[in-house]
Amino acid sequence: MQRTTTAEGRGPVRYGPPAPQPGLPVLAELVSVLGAAAGRSSPQPPGGGASLREAACRYWGRRGLAASPQDVAAGPGAPSLLLALLGACGGDVMLPRPCPAWWTPQVRLLGRRAYHVPTPAECGGVPDPYALLETVRRVRAEGGDPRVLLLSVADDPTATVPPPELVREACEAAESAGLFVVSDESWRDTVHRPHDDLVLSPAEMLPDQAAVLVDLSGALLPAGWPAAVVRFPGTPHGARLRAGTLDVLTATSAVVAGPVAGAAAHALDEPDAVAARAFEAARLHGLVAAAAHREIRAAGALARPPQAGRHLYADLTPLRAGLARHGVGDAMELEDWLGGRLGAPTPGGQRFADELGALRVRLSTGPLLGATPEERLAVLTARDPLELPHVRSSLDLLGAVLAELA
Repeated sequence: MQRTTTAEGRGPVRYGPPAPQPGLPVLAELVSVLGAAAGRSSPQPPGGGASLREAACRYWGRRGLAASPQDVAAGPGAPSLLLALLGACGGDVMLPRPCPAWWTPQVRLLGRRAYHVPTPAECGGVPDPYALLETVRRVRAEGGDPRVLLLSVADDPTATVPPPELVREACEAAESAGLFVVSDESWRDTVHRPHDDLVLSPAEMLPDQAAVLVDLSGALLPAGWPAAVVRFPGTPHGARLRAGTLDVLTATSAVVAGPVAGAAAHALDEPDAVAARAFEAARLHGLVAAAAHREIRAAGALARPPQAGRHLYADLTPLRAGLARHGVGDAMELEDWLGGRLGAPTPGGQRFADELGALRVRLSTGPLLGATPEERLAVLTARDPLELPHVRSSLDLLGAVLAELA
């Protein structure tokens, strides 16, 4: 099998995989709001204008997290905002393994060390508490300076929601180790069965020692309209972190575009149409992810049942012999081979700080919803999206490709 070169799409950060896209039309109400604001020429201030930060406070208030506008900052997407926040925090960063593909480069870009801690067997997003404590102890003994734990309560890449008791244990471990927690909650509003899978924010556990980051492209805005918000603790330490974050945003001119800020504030207020679309999109991706999960399990591969997001994380290690017949021996080669067969990006586990030798990939559900605007719109209105020919055909292709490996 010919190996793909770096220039063709692997290796450097600039070739990293994008977040799973919704694959759905942009909500007409948001298009109208953006269009009405298109004439605004004044830029947003670094950290976001008052109306955007106030809308973020109302968003968090509906989720049980009180916030004040002076404790909130906004930026043009989660990567810019996280980079600024980590720059303000200082020190090395503890991360779960696997973790989102863009987290580790953020840490390394700042010249800090990233230490990955294994996640428990039942979920991703948070590190095993005992492994976290042991890793922090070892890192400090070797001269490292861990100060931050970055985690997620609705995870990319594993599409799982850590149970509240595990989040609580991880927070207790972070507190005892003296780590500040940054909780990426961008996917919390994409939980497939919100009444069954409770999302617990670390900010509820550690109100003085946790920041909450939300990228609005997770559930509320299109990815092409970059906007994210972060909630700091209402403490002197939180105020210093916010000030340091604003310094970085100012120095890099990382501000939310004026028209996008208006659409972001509207989306954060979750009017009926926005809330309904987020709910329906989560339900739809949940149905398709569950069907893809059945295909994966039927072929003899492994995957945790998907609970959130627009993706799932498949472990094809049980199919290693079949993959070897196609010249696939690691996650990098699996990424190329499976992506070529399915005609859609299937980033390998190495992108997410997972082991190269483990045959794991992230599969997105967006491409399964259709190739045209008409097909993608049809899945939103179908009584049973899985019965639509184009959805069924995509799922059948996934099953057939995996069946070849048995």
